Amino acid sequence: MNEITLYTASWLYNPGRPPIAGGAVAVQDGRVLTVGPATELVMRFGPSRADFPDCVIMPGFVNAHTHLELTHFPAWRLRGGMDYHPHRFVDWIVQLVKVRRGIQPAETLESLKAGIAACLRAGTTCVGDIVTSPELLAGFAGSPLAGRVYLELIGQDPAVFESRLHAVLEAAQTVAGPRQPGLSPHAPYTLASALLPGIATASRQHGLPLSVHLAESVDEDRLLFDSTGPLADELYPLVGWKGYLSPPRRTTPAHFFDEGGLLGPSTLAVHCVHLTPADAQVLKQRGVTICLCPRSNERLAVGHAPVQLFKKLEMPLCIGTDSLASNDSLSLWDELRFALDAYNGVVAPDELLQLATSGGAAGLGMSEQVGSLEEGKRADLQVLPLAGQVHDLGGNLAELLLQSGRPLAVLAGGQSVFKQAR
Repeated sequence: MNEITLYTASWLYNPGRPPIAGGAVAVQDGRVLTVGPATELVMRFGPSRADFPDCVIMPGFVNAHTHLELTHFPAWRLRGGMDYHPHRFVDWIVQLVKVRRGIQPAETLESLKAGIAACLRAGTTCVGDIVTSPELLAGFAGSPLAGRVYLELIGQDPAVFESRLHAVLEAAQTVAGPRQPGLSPHAPYTLASALLPGIATASRQHGLPLSVHLAESVDEDRLLFDSTGPLADELYPLVGWKGYLSPPRRTTPAHFFDEGGLLGPSTLAVHCVHLTPADAQVLKQRGVTICLCPRSNERLAVGHAPVQLFKKLEMPLCIGTDSLASNDSLSLWDELRFALDAYNGVVAPDELLQLATSGGAAGLGMSEQVGSLEEGKRADLQVLPLAGQVHDLGGNLAELLLQSGRPLAVLAGGQSVFKQAR
């Protein structure tokens, strides 16, 4: 059995629980052995191997929704002569499609690896990542980054889609290490209704959780209601789907996916900016978790998710950065600071930190592994310095961290992945 390493700090903090002054966490074989007051753990295990005075030890973040393969997108866009910020949702999608058409697989793989490194530097030790091609799974090899890797499903033609689904299901069996597989039926505007029952069946039979983009823009609403709007007029012709435009369905994105059997307790619904109260009730009844992406929504000018409604309904929430195609960083610290203002105090600082830890773990179906510093879980932790007096912070700890939190050190699975000189 490997030796025990003790990490001590002025505070040990699991969001949602009272912080422990003079706290410590004991790590063995990449897992948390126990946590508690440093005085008690030093007596049991001996002196600390890593003492962080005037600092907080807290769980590594769980970024519940991102596309790490798009980390180099800003450079690709510049290289492709499309260095502009779209003013409409459909303009952004069109830009994304055109830029990606000029990118080679090897470039995408390197972009994904850069995204992994950026996450770890920012204190994120677990992700819900969308992967567009099974070949990109190789980018995670050897990485201590944990998470749920959702293999993306897009299509309109059943004949073409069948082989795609088969390949994705085979690839899902190869996901290993600290990561688990899932499926990502992309969005209501990129999937034919006839394909949804097959995806739902595959999800159940293979035990693969789902991550879906849902109700992100009003354009999606228009397409699902009467098959009109920018997605029908501009995106579908661009990608060769004009012939697959269905007659008016008079439905909403949420009901579209619900009728296809894709909404359930293992479904993560991302964005949800334009959910109606009735749609939110449907998601509540199905046990769906909602992932908020406030900076991406702001960048694409699609609006703000009705967080107050979600809280009133006591819906499970988590948070993600989305990708660098629609955001400025992969840092959840940046995301949380933005969310604190964007949601006008509806979500308190401690609650926001819960969204980025235990909330994200629950949304990915990985609560037994990550999301808090508890016995038996992965030793995913981040150390954050505190300025000034630290002996009397009490309930102000979460607020102070959101004001200035930047990781000083990060461990993923007990492995040091980032350390900054003080």
